[in-house]
Amino acid sequence: MVFEIPLSKYNDYNLVIHGYPDLLFDQKSWIALNTGSFLFRNCQWSLDLLDAWAPMGPKGPVREEAGKVLTANLKGRPAFEADDQSALIYLLISQKDKWMNKVFIENSYYLHGYWAGLVDRYEEMIEKYHPGLGDERWPFVTHFVGCKPCGSYGDYPVERCLSSMERAFNFADNQVLNLYGFRHRGLLSPKIKRVRNETVTPLEFVDQFDIRRPVDQRGS
Repeated sequence: MVFEIPLSKYNDYNLVIHGYPDLLFDQKSWIALNTGSFLFRNCQWSLDLLDAWAPMGPKGPVREEAGKVLTANLKGRPAFEADDQSALIYLLISQKDKWMNKVFIENSYYLHGYWAGLVDRYEEMIEKYHPGLGDERWPFVTHFVGCKPCGSYGDYPVERCLSSMERAFNFADNQVLNLYGFRHRGLLSPKIKRVRNETVTPLEFVDQFDIRRPVDQRGS
């Protein structure tokens, strides 16, 4: 919630995605990148990449045949129909010269955070760490992969997904409420309690509670 993306790093790039270059180009691993969450610049290059990426997606024989190609070319990939992550990895490997000069592979923080390994540890994070780390100590994004509460099926029970989403929302909400001297009574509770009586001058405590950087630093 209070993590600040280092946007200046990406001035010359159109796609920012979490991954590892050695897994991508040396090992050609099907888990070299994570497409669960990425940053896309709104430009013609991005539209062109989507046009090149999309043909493996249509459900049916096209996706099934594409899956065979991906499994044959990507290390460790099981045999199943084409998926967006494998398709992008294959595209960047096979057309490296065309795309990679505008792709930034980020691994100094997580653009995603697998929810099943995070939501039950929020209290530990609050106790031991601080906002803005952007990794498993304090995630930038909690990614609910496998949760499909609006669909007919999913990899996890709907009840577990919904309660975990509520914990994630309240974990983020607390980071804003803390500025005003409040927090949720618990991560599964919508009720709010006062933790400080400083609501009349909340901006005086911005730095102390790690909500955002000082205004004078933003212009530097």
